[in-house]
Amino acid sequence: MVLVLAVGVWESAARAHGSVYFPPPDRIARHVHELWFDGPVRHLFLSSAAVDDILPSLGRMAAGFALAAAAGIVLGVAVGRSRRAYALADPVLQFARAVPPPALVPVFVVVFAFGTPMQIASIAFSAVWPVLINTAAGVRNTDPLRLDVAAVLRLNTAERLWFLVLPSALPRIFAGLRLSLSLSLILMVFSELLPGTANGIGFTLTEAQTRSDLLTVWAALVLLGALGYLLNTGLLAIEKRLIGRGRAT
Repeated sequence: MVLVLAVGVWESAARAHGSVYFPPPDRIARHVHELWFDGPVRHLFLSSAAVDDILPSLGRMAAGFALAAAAGIVLGVAVGRSRRAYALADPVLQFARAVPPPALVPVFVVVFAFGTPMQIASIAFSAVWPVLINTAAGVRNTDPLRLDVAAVLRLNTAERLWFLVLPSALPRIFAGLRLSLSLSLILMVFSELLPGTANGIGFTLTEAQTRSDLLTVWAALVLLGALGYLLNTGLLAIEKRLIGRGRAT
């Protein structure tokens, strides 16, 4: 309801002022459709521009996010299970979390040079910290009484991890994954603004700015907002299903 009201106010204000810098939402929506979603049904309505721009961006973001999620959960469990490891690693984790992710991109340009490996590495490295820190905190907050029960039942390390520690840490793990997903989307766009990129949503955004094509700039911004909303909604659905199942068992 709030979104509909905001779009209505935007539409009315844009039509009243007639500024080329702030086109009305209906023109932006038509431009989004013409650019990326007027393809045939057998291609899920994706145009050739969508295949060239959207799919490469989603591929890079998915690869970086998957690497960050896997590394963050594994390292977070290892750090969270050891009091000494957590005490040693916590200052490093807090320092790494405080570094602005875009500031690290030049470092990865030097290490990997321009290209897809640099983009994926920068996304993964910047997105791993929220998952790692939240996973370690979730593991450390496992109920001691449950651990005592596991000891009485003589569960081995793998059984404690799978049936007790991970289900207990799932809410914190998913909180970290949601932050990591937002960072992945931001870093995906930022890495595609750099030289050496030939496709992607960020590349389209840069090209449109160079041509002063403001309608395409707004279309790219709307597309990024919609992608962020859809990806977060999907992750929330997975979280609700897994946590609900964990509580049920």
